[in-house]
Amino acid sequence: MTDGVQELLLSRIRDVPDYPKPGVVFKDITPLLADPKAFTALTDTLAEGCARHGATKVVGLEARGFILGAPVAVRAGLGFIPVRKAGKLPGATLSQAYELEYGSAEIEVHAEDLRTGDRVMIIDDVLATGGTAGAAVELIRRSGAEVAGIAVLMELGFLGGRARLEPALRGAPLESLITI
Repeated sequence: MTDGVQELLLSRIRDVPDYPKPGVVFKDITPLLADPKAFTALTDTLAEGCARHGATKVVGLEARGFILGAPVAVRAGLGFIPVRKAGKLPGATLSQAYELEYGSAEIEVHAEDLRTGDRVMIIDDVLATGGTAGAAVELIRRSGAEVAGIAVLMELGFLGGRARLEPALRGAPLESLITI
C-alpha cells in the first residue's frame, strides 16, 4: 500500500470522543465508506492482499467486516462468507465460543460454506484485543479450511491483539493498513 492510500484512508476516519463511554475515542469509518475514492482504494488494497496470499474465500466478521469483506470478495473474484453472532444463521452451523473482557461470546458460520482446501482471508475493520478474530481462525480450521491470513483496516496496537493472535495464526499473515 502506498503512503498516499494510507493518508487518504486516515483522512477519512473520524475520531468521536467519549463514545460509547467517557474516555473512549471511537474511530468512525463511515466517512471513509461515504467517499467512493477512499472506499475503492480500501477495497482494492484488501483485494490485492487476498491475491498475494492465495485466498480462495473471504470471511467477513459481523458487522463491519461484512461491509468491507463483501466488496473485497467481489473485487478479488472470490466467494464471501459471513461469520455471524450465534443464533443469526439458519440451518446447520459450526460455532466457536471465545472470551471477552467481561464474559464470553460465540460466533457461527454455515457448516457447508467452508471446505477442506479452501484458503480463507479474514477481513474486519478493527483489530482490538483479537478475541473475535482468534475465534474466527479456530472456526475456519475446524471446518477443514486453511487460514490464508487476516486483514484489517485498523489495528489498535495498544490493546495487544496482534500478540494474542500470532500463536493461533501459525505463521499466517496479519496485515493492518493503519496502526493506532
